[in-house]
Amino acid sequence: MKLLNLFLILFLSFVLTCSTVTDSDTIAADKAKNYIGETKTVHGLVVSTRYAFGSRGRPTFLNLDEPYPNHIFTIVIWGSDRSKFDVMPEIHFKDKKVLVTGKITEYKGIPQIVVKNPDQIKPN
Repeated sequence: MKLLNLFLILFLSFVLTCSTVTDSDTIAADKAKNYIGETKTVHGLVVSTRYAFGSRGRPTFLNLDEPYPNHIFTIVIWGSDRSKFDVMPEIHFKDKKVLVTGKITEYKGIPQIVVKNPDQIKPN
């Protein structure tokens, strides 16, 4: 019985420690500007999207929490990586809460994560 209790205590300690580390790496879209250059997981609601197929690089933009042109955070998928997705990202993720993981950079003062692999975006 004592061994079982010890095991449960160790297991719960491990779970709590792992969730604490994960939570510290997850931030809201409106806080991403404070983490430029860092690898983080950003969460938010995809409120506007655009596949700019006629633009150089054919980017797909997924804006979190605030729509373009007042966007506060953008997920960028370049055309060269778009074929890795089984779905059309601008349709599939629209109006869904997501987690996106990657290095936070900025473009014209707006934080963004460039997604190269579909595994970087998860439902939240």
